[in-house]
Amino acid sequence: MKGPLVKDPTHLAAPPFLPNGLKRFVSLRTKFVVFFSLIIILTCSGMSWYFIHSKRVAMTERVQDLGSILVKNLAHNARYGIILEDRVILEQFIDGVLGVDEVVYAQITGADGQILAAKSKGKLKTPLGTVRAVDQPFYPTSAIAASLIKHPAPEPTVTRLRLTGESTIPSEEEDATLRVSTPGMREETFYDFALPVLKRAEPRLEALALQEEETHKTRTAQSAPPAFGVVQIGLTEVPMQRELAEVLRTFLVLTLGIITAGILFTNLLARRIITPLRNLAAGARKVGEGDLSTFVVPTTQDEVGQLTALFNVMTKSLQERNQAISANLETIRRHVTQLTTLNQSSAAITSTLDLDRLLSTVLQLLSENLGFARMVLFLWDSERGIATVGQMLGMPPEAEEAARRLVIPVHEDGGFAAEILLHGKPVLVPNIETVAARISPAVLPWLRQVGLSSFVAAPLRSQQRILGYLGADRGAQPCTQEDLDLLVTIASHVAVAVDNARAYTELATLTEHLERRVQERTHELQTVNERLQDHDRRRSKFVSVASHELRTPMTSIKGFVENMLDGLTGQLSERQEHYLQRVKHNVDRLTRIINQLLDWSRLDVGRIDIKPESLSIDAFVRDVVESCQTLAAEKSITLDVLPCEQSLTVYADRDKLEQILWNLIGNAIKFTPHSGHVSVRCSAHDPGFAQIIVSDTGCGIAPDELPLVFNEFSKVESAMPASQGAQLGLFITKSLVTLHGGQMRVESRLGSGTQFSFTLPLAGTPSAQL
Repeated sequence: MKGPLVKDPTHLAAPPFLPNGLKRFVSLRTKFVVFFSLIIILTCSGMSWYFIHSKRVAMTERVQDLGSILVKNLAHNARYGIILEDRVILEQFIDGVLGVDEVVYAQITGADGQILAAKSKGKLKTPLGTVRAVDQPFYPTSAIAASLIKHPAPEPTVTRLRLTGESTIPSEEEDATLRVSTPGMREETFYDFALPVLKRAEPRLEALALQEEETHKTRTAQSAPPAFGVVQIGLTEVPMQRELAEVLRTFLVLTLGIITAGILFTNLLARRIITPLRNLAAGARKVGEGDLSTFVVPTTQDEVGQLTALFNVMTKSLQERNQAISANLETIRRHVTQLTTLNQSSAAITSTLDLDRLLSTVLQLLSENLGFARMVLFLWDSERGIATVGQMLGMPPEAEEAARRLVIPVHEDGGFAAEILLHGKPVLVPNIETVAARISPAVLPWLRQVGLSSFVAAPLRSQQRILGYLGADRGAQPCTQEDLDLLVTIASHVAVAVDNARAYTELATLTEHLERRVQERTHELQTVNERLQDHDRRRSKFVSVASHELRTPMTSIKGFVENMLDGLTGQLSERQEHYLQRVKHNVDRLTRIINQLLDWSRLDVGRIDIKPESLSIDAFVRDVVESCQTLAAEKSITLDVLPCEQSLTVYADRDKLEQILWNLIGNAIKFTPHSGHVSVRCSAHDPGFAQIIVSDTGCGIAPDELPLVFNEFSKVESAMPASQGAQLGLFITKSLVTLHGGQMRVESRLGSGTQFSFTLPLAGTPSAQL
C-alpha cells in the first residue's frame, strides 16, 4: 500500500501556484482557527464585561446602601445634639462615622445654614491609594444643605460629586459641587448622602424642646423651620475602584489564559481535521490531472477517514471505468462509422429516385465506410420466379459481365436463394465450400470465379414484400454476425429506396396516362359546355322573344273581350257573357305566366336592377291591398290590413315591392276558397329590418312540399290544381326579396292556411346601405 501523498501538509497553506490558473486562497485551517478564536475571544470578553459590570453595579448599590444607613444612623444619633447645638457630641458622632473606610467627610449643618460640626479625611495622595492628606480637607457646598432645609425630604438625598485637580466641578447628575480647601487635588468621585433632621413631637423631650425654642426664638420670630438641620456624609468610590481593578486584573489574566488555551486547542483540532482534507485535495488534484492510480492513506476513523476511503474506492472505480471505456472506444468508433454510413445512405436514398443511380451510390458508400470488399444486389421477380443482378461493386469487368447474364431460378429446394427470397431470412455463410449444396448451380461457378469464400446476404423487405437481396463479403477476411446485423439494417433502407423508385416509375407512367386521359376528357367537356351555353342562350332568347310575341296578341284578345263584355258589339246572352268571362280569365292567367317567364329570364341572365327609395311601409301596403280588393271580392274573400305597431320606413324599389306584394296577395287569394280570409300586417323585426306577413285560410301546403315552394318550376301538389300556374311566382318573389337584402320564410299547415313573411331593410340603417 502506498504512503500518504503529502509529507509536510503545512507547505500547502499558501501554494505558490494552483492548476488551471486559479488565484491564491485562504486555507481552511486559517479560516477554522480564526473563526473559533473569534468566538472564544468574544465569548470570554462578553462574560468578563458582564461580570465586571454586575460587580460594579453591586458595589455601587452597596456603597449607596452603606451611605443611606450611615446617614440615617448619624441623623438619628445626632438629633438632640443638633437641637442643643452641642458641638462636642456632634464631633464624637462624626468621628465614629469616619471610622468607616469609605467615608471621607461628615458635616452637620444647623437650621440657619451654619455648620455645627464637620470633619474630612482629606484628598488622596496617590490615585487609588489609601493614604489621604488630612491637611487638605474638602466638603460639599452649602447649596445641598440649604435646599434640604428649605425642602426637607424623609429619605436621604444622594448626589454624585467629582473632585478635580484645580477646581470644583459640577456633578453629572446634580447641580452640586465640592468645596476644596487647597488647590492641586487629584480627581476623585464621591457620593454625598444628605438627610434633614425633621421636627417631631415627643413628650419626654418637652424640656429640651422648651430650651431649644428659647435658643432659637431670636432666629424664628414668626414660625419655626421645617428641620433642625442637615446631616451629610461623603463616601468615596476609591475602595470600590481598587476592588474592581483587582477583579479586572484577575479576569484579564483568566480570560487571556482561556483564549490562549482555546486557540491552541482549536489549532490542534483544525490540524487534526484539515491535514486529511489536504491529503484528499492533493489526491483529487492528481486525479484531475489524469493520474487514476492515486491512493490516499486514511489517518482517522471519523467522517474524514470514511471520506478518504470512499475517495480511494472512487479512484479505483474510475480506473476500472477508464479501462472499460478504452476497451470499448474502438467499438464506439466503429458504430459511429456505421451510423454515419447509414445517415449518408439515407441522404442518398432521399436525393434521387433513379434506381440505377441510387443503387450505385448506396453500394459505393457501404464499400467505402464499412469495409466490404465486394457487394452485389439481386432483384426478385416474383411473377416469373427468378432473380437477376441489379447492381454490383468491386467486381472485375469479366466477372461483372458474367454476373449480368445470371438468371437464378428460385423455388422451394432448401437453398439459400429460397431462404432469402421466399422466407425473408438473412444468411451468413462462413465458408461456401461447406454449404455448396445449398447454393444455386447457376451462381456457384461465378462465386468461385471471383474468389469469394465467405459472404453475408440480407433480404430487401418493404411493406411485407421481398424485392430482392443484398450480398457482401470482406475479401480474405471471413464475415461475422456483426456484418450480417449491419447489412440487415442497411438492407431495410435500401429496400425502401428500391420500392420508392419503383413506385415513382409506376406513378410517373400512370400520371402520364392520366394526364392524357384528363386532356381528352377536358376537351370533350369543353365541347359539351360550349354546346350547353349555346343552347342556354338560345333558350333564353326564345323565351324572351316568345314572351314578347305572345304579349301582343294577348293584349289584343283581352281588349276585344273587354269591349264585348262592355256591350260595344251589342247585347250578349248569358251564355256568351259566361264564355267571354272564361276567355278573359284565361287571358289574364296567360299574361301572368308570360310576365313571370320574362322576369325569370331576366333573373337568369342577371338583368334585373333595383332602384331603392324610402317608402312608408304601412301606407304602401294599404295601397297595394286596396288594388287587390276587386280580385278578392270576386271570391267573396275578406282582405284586410292590420295596423302597424309603429311607423316604419323601408328602403326598397317601389315597383319591385309592389310586384312582391301582388304575387303573395294574389297567391293567397288564388289558393283560398270562397268566403275565406287573407290578412296583411307589418312589424319591426331584427335590428334594422321590417317584416311583412301575408297569411290566408287557404288549402295549405304539405310539410314535405314546403322546402320546394321557392324552387323554379317546382311540382308542388295542391288541393286546388286549377289555380296553379307556371310555378315561377314564388321563385321570382324570393329572388326580388334577396336582391333587397332581405329574407323570406313560409309556414303552413295542410287544410288550415299558409303564412308567407319577408323582411326589408329600414331606411337610414346600415342594412339599407348593403
